[in-house]
Amino acid sequence: MNKEMILAKQKQAVEILNEKDIDMWLTFVRETGNIQDPMMDMIVGTGATWHSAFIITRSGDTTAVIGSLEEANMKSVGTFQNIVPYLKGIKEDLLKVLDKYQPNKIAVNYSRNSSLADGLTHGCYLELMEILKDTPYKDRLVSSEDIVSALRGRKNQIEVDQIKSAIVETLKIFDEVTGFLAVGKSEKDVAEFVRNIVKERGFEFAWDEEHCPAVFTGPDTAGAHSGPTDRKIEPGHVINMDFGIKYNGYCSDLQRTWYVLKEGETEAPETVIKGFNVIRDSIQLAAKELKPGKLGWEIDNVARNYITENGYDEYPHGLGHQVGRVAHDGGALLGPRWERYGNIPYIPVEVGNVFTIEPRLTIDGYGIATIEEIVWVTEDGCEFMSTPQTEIYLVK
Repeated sequence: MNKEMILAKQKQAVEILNEKDIDMWLTFVRETGNIQDPMMDMIVGTGATWHSAFIITRSGDTTAVIGSLEEANMKSVGTFQNIVPYLKGIKEDLLKVLDKYQPNKIAVNYSRNSSLADGLTHGCYLELMEILKDTPYKDRLVSSEDIVSALRGRKNQIEVDQIKSAIVETLKIFDEVTGFLAVGKSEKDVAEFVRNIVKERGFEFAWDEEHCPAVFTGPDTAGAHSGPTDRKIEPGHVINMDFGIKYNGYCSDLQRTWYVLKEGETEAPETVIKGFNVIRDSIQLAAKELKPGKLGWEIDNVARNYITENGYDEYPHGLGHQVGRVAHDGGALLGPRWERYGNIPYIPVEVGNVFTIEPRLTIDGYGIATIEEIVWVTEDGCEFMSTPQTEIYLVK
């Protein structure tokens, strides 16, 4: 992320601190080359070796308390107003900064619900508590989850444009896949075809290359997060692919579905078309209800109920996640009220959130029907950033 974008996100963070009534956001790290806090690229723009504290206050001041050998680099990066280098230990200088601002509430980089706000390792937490043990600040720490959720979730226009660019390039690749699919080719063949395109065009993968893309053909396929196998495409198979790229620092995440025609067929069987259409229509119904202030579980319910009312089992995951600098970004989730999702299905949808909508269902004897679209939440609803798939693609 370039300097201008980092400074814009810092400014946004200040607005969020005031909105949430939090005095200070403190990101405490060490050896980020080994364990990277998820927010470092968004609010700092470089790494750190020794124990370091990156501080943003509700007044708009930014301070980096860092090892002295990293002072020159931090000045060169230019993302923090005040740079406080230390030699022997961080404690004295960090406490001086805290005493300067006297914060009553300090958000720190830990969270029980969001991995994006949970960069504070247990060892660093113990170190921070040792530093604060004789001060009043030890009892003023709160999770940075609410800040991170809002900051990563509220996409500005530049971020939205970057995601749209990634979507455009991804849909081009899906079109090429349609021409490549053929009876006798394996899931691995399809995946290798896609990976070669990604590398030739200089893109990155939106998630682990091992299962990006994920390709599934026919009935009895592997789970949704499994890598492609040697299973071969056959007539009568439903094929789906889950794929995304990272382009200029922002990700796409889309899914499309095909049907392989049997000899003599000119269209998919009625049962296949019905399954596909139920998925397609559930996405449109959910998008129609997706508005600022809605809770994630409410939107998930719309699609989930429509699918089960049409005679299919409910999908075994949330309806949609946020997308941004990583494929699974932000805080709020369009998901069911299941224990595994903690509090995130209860987070209100906000203007600027970018979500996938990705239900799935099993078409018995044929395979899995899935479509995944990406939408951007606006003041009065949402708009599709991806061009929706409206008909099942056919493979001859």
